[in-house]
Amino acid sequence: MTMIRNLTPALTLALTLVAVATPALAGPVSLLPDPTDDDGRVTLGELFDDAGAAAHVVVGQRLGATAVFEASQIQAAARRAGLEWANPQGLRRIVVREGGALPAEASARPAAATVASRPGATVEVLTYARSLAAGDVVQPEDVIWSTVQAHQAPAGGPQDADQVVGLSARRALRAGAPVASRDLASPQVIARNDMVEVAYIAGGVELTVTGKATRNASAGEAVPILNVQSGRTIDAVAVAPGRAVAGPSAQTARANPQQFAAR
Repeated sequence: MTMIRNLTPALTLALTLVAVATPALAGPVSLLPDPTDDDGRVTLGELFDDAGAAAHVVVGQRLGATAVFEASQIQAAARRAGLEWANPQGLRRIVVREGGALPAEASARPAAATVASRPGATVEVLTYARSLAAGDVVQPEDVIWSTVQAHQAPAGGPQDADQVVGLSARRALRAGAPVASRDLASPQVIARNDMVEVAYIAGGVELTVTGKATRNASAGEAVPILNVQSGRTIDAVAVAPGRAVAGPSAQTARANPQQFAAR
């Protein structure tokens, strides 16, 4: 009995600490049909019914009349705050409008605005939600739709976040800047001096040789491989970590390196 009495306060303290450290689960929540915010700081309480203690958790900023978030980004933020949203409608994007603005369809991609010649014309573009260092890989929460002046929108900018998630930054990129295709590249899969297995594929026949990479390369990029036994350099295309393709299939690998990555 003495041992039990002595342990009881310790166990009580441990359970108290666990309760404090663990976010309270508010259970399933439902997305509001027309989310709005008034101060530019979008919170979980402005997105979901019954957000409870997580209602004041900020998930992003609204800089213009609307802010557009990837649904997966909001789902992850809700889960971190102890909320569970199943996204039963299969939404890809969520539009949050300024209080009093015209309603927006939650599942719709922001319509491309007509670039007018009048000053002040705006468009919806993907922007960086945080600053990225060179080499950082873009995650779903790193990009967000924002309203910018039409002249700031990059020509041929990505029309879907899926086009940039998984790519790496070629250089340092600042938060709030519009996403441009030239900013990003496939992540590096081969580093200079790596030992690389090169597959020569032609007519259904595949031969492999191992050599040393003479430069860094991303998937789909050309990478000369030095055959250390013969001293000859093989013109190849990187397809995966430690793998490259040479021969007639190399051109195909430039456009679709994933086709050869698992061989």
